[in-house]
Amino acid sequence: MSERVQTIKDKIASRDLVCGVVGLGYVGLPLAVEKAKAGFRTIGFDIQEEKVDLVNQGHNYIGDVVDSDLAGLVASGMLRATTDFSEICEADFIAICVPTPLDAHQQPDTAFIEESAAAVAQNLKPNTMVVLESTTYPGTTEELLRPILEEGSGLACGEDFYLGFSPERVDPGNLIYKTKNTPKVVGAVGEEALECIAEVYEAVLEGGVTRVSSPAVAEMEKILENTYRNVNIGLINELAMLCNRMGIDIWEVVDAAKTKPYGFTAFYPGPGLGGHCIPLDPYYLSWKAREYGFHTSMIESSMMVNDRMPEYCVDRAARILNDSGKALNGSDVLVLGVAYKQDIDDYRESPALKVIDVLRSRGAHVSYFDPWVPEYKNHGEISKSIPELTPEVVKAADLVIVTAAHSNVDYPMVQKNAQAVFDTKNAMKNVAERDNIEVL
Repeated sequence: MSERVQTIKDKIASRDLVCGVVGLGYVGLPLAVEKAKAGFRTIGFDIQEEKVDLVNQGHNYIGDVVDSDLAGLVASGMLRATTDFSEICEADFIAICVPTPLDAHQQPDTAFIEESAAAVAQNLKPNTMVVLESTTYPGTTEELLRPILEEGSGLACGEDFYLGFSPERVDPGNLIYKTKNTPKVVGAVGEEALECIAEVYEAVLEGGVTRVSSPAVAEMEKILENTYRNVNIGLINELAMLCNRMGIDIWEVVDAAKTKPYGFTAFYPGPGLGGHCIPLDPYYLSWKAREYGFHTSMIESSMMVNDRMPEYCVDRAARILNDSGKALNGSDVLVLGVAYKQDIDDYRESPALKVIDVLRSRGAHVSYFDPWVPEYKNHGEISKSIPELTPEVVKAADLVIVTAAHSNVDYPMVQKNAQAVFDTKNAMKNVAERDNIEVL
């Protein structure tokens, strides 16, 4: 063991290591909180002054963070936030947790990674560990991040600083698995980097750390996790469309299939894919694959199926209205739920927003109710939820479309008062009277 590695290990054990987290969103803030709770003084960095001010006031804005944890850590001085990236020089361990969206051409937009890396490089001190947690294509850490850090700092990776990749595994709203107890995967450039970076995570998290041979393996592992879900959801969405034509209930089919105790994992249909990972990650992989003259045909097919689901749901809605002698154009449609999954306030890439867009493009008058999302911004415009879901509101709609299965919605009341319901999430499965309910 080198003297440098031993020094880092000693700082980890004594909790003299200072941690920095770049990006205080759904990934970064929970990670910063856990590092501080583990006894490491932690500095959060973000370009948004509003987030920084909220953190420094001890005010939480992320559902997976316990309010009292954040307030206590800030009050004790274990956690603070800043927009001043020059303070990165204080950190011995830096985790980059910034968004990795797609551009207008469905290609990776790595601008946030590049900007963060440049800011880190300008203030990087020797013997610092830098870890990328943002989901991205295989090769990003070594092909994109490493050159920016080396050129901007004048330091050499592996000699003067350590570099690695450890994919985030945040599942907003998950009541069992949080940042603290979710297993971690770490890949790094060199054995020393892997040893030190993994030990930091082991000192913070309870889920265990799996070490892999390179950042590229860790990057591909994360893409596999989400592409696996994308492909299987694409399969079940396609079967849902087929089952509808055949007069078969796909929800009953899946429930029957999942009684098999091995060889089958249940996935369910829906109006499309949402969130910050599953709808985006396959595009990262298919884009990178073309560099090697390879086309990910199965993955691309599932993406096409999932991408068309919002429009398919609107087609189904139009048919339901037509059966009642009404046209979609001019009808009043009430959408229940714009969050991308149940019981959370996150509407990033939510298929409900796309459903609403298509409904409006076809002339429908659309309102929505979501107890978790009182308002949302899409295409630069702000839409606000109906403040209360009353029998009168439901009766006034020609069609109610359920696009998020929130548990705090009175579905029996909806069924009792609705003229027609299109339930794309099977949220009303326990409602006994079903004459006016159609499922996806």
